[in-house]
Amino acid sequence: MAQLALTSLILSHFRSHKRVALECDARPVALVGRNGAGKTNILEAVSLFSPGRGLRRASAEDMTRRPEALGWTLKGELVSPDRTREIKIQSQQSAARQLWVDEKATAQTALGTFSRILWLVPSMDRLWIEGAEGRRRFLDRMTLSFFPNHAEATLAYDKAMRERNRLLKDQVRDASWYDALEMQMATHGARITQARHDAVARILGAQMQAQTAFPVSDLTLVHPDTELPRDPSGLRAALEEARPRDLMAGRCLVGPHRVDMLGTYVTKNTPAKDCSTGEQKALLISLILANARALRSEFEAAPIVLLDEVAAHLDETRRAALYDEICSLGSQAWMTGTELSLFSDFGARMQAFEVREEDGASSIAEISI
Repeated sequence: MAQLALTSLILSHFRSHKRVALECDARPVALVGRNGAGKTNILEAVSLFSPGRGLRRASAEDMTRRPEALGWTLKGELVSPDRTREIKIQSQQSAARQLWVDEKATAQTALGTFSRILWLVPSMDRLWIEGAEGRRRFLDRMTLSFFPNHAEATLAYDKAMRERNRLLKDQVRDASWYDALEMQMATHGARITQARHDAVARILGAQMQAQTAFPVSDLTLVHPDTELPRDPSGLRAALEEARPRDLMAGRCLVGPHRVDMLGTYVTKNTPAKDCSTGEQKALLISLILANARALRSEFEAAPIVLLDEVAAHLDETRRAALYDEICSLGSQAWMTGTELSLFSDFGARMQAFEVREEDGASSIAEISI
């Protein structure tokens, strides 16, 4: 089985790191160090080697090291099934990120054609009990991992919706002003809806086909008012029908931007929002692993998986099971923890690095397991 792996990484003036570099192979990577040493900052850097805003959804300005604020640079060697690529990501003086692949300027969306990176971070632990927006982001990250063009459809839909919302707020009632915008929203919205359903089907299938120590979850996509049409003509008709109500609200109330993703713990038949904190975490891990299995099956290469402080919240049995599943997948997982002992069940199947921060200077060095 081919593999996707980041085998070198250099951070320059990124977050807390003035300059750190590491070389690794395709095995899982453990980043060990005290709280505040900058472990999660390294995971964030790795997440930027995929499309989107990274695991913190931060602006380029927020990622620059203070107080210098000189801008930042990431360099890495990404091994993928077809070939190895030299990737450089840079932001100068708080400007938007720029990407070079093999020294050629490239659009960031191109990363989705050869790089697939999944992540689970502590901020996602409340996914099932907070608002629908976070679940939509989670859903769209899963969808983007299968369909690189999903981001373009989402951006185009959002742009048309913003223009339609301006008309609604200005109480414009002439239908001719809405026709072209609603056609664009319907075209892109149908693509978004179908891609989301296809992604969920792949992930549910990957869950059902695997023997795992983590609970199986069922996922349902719901719209607050009605079932959302998946075809452009049906969605356009729904937008036109909703126009009077949207005028009263001053915003669009129908479309994929209002879809929610509900989860259910299958064996207990319990909504995810009503499960214990531990069960909710286990359901998230199960989905990330299923996403990785589905990607490996479809693209014949396991994705890179980023797991921030996940080991500390699992008992010994589930921790060992997680490590076994990562190795079975053949995935290069990047994990953080405060103690090396958290990763002892990996043994020689992984490589470990200690991240330190002293007197404002950070460093990283490989350590023996």
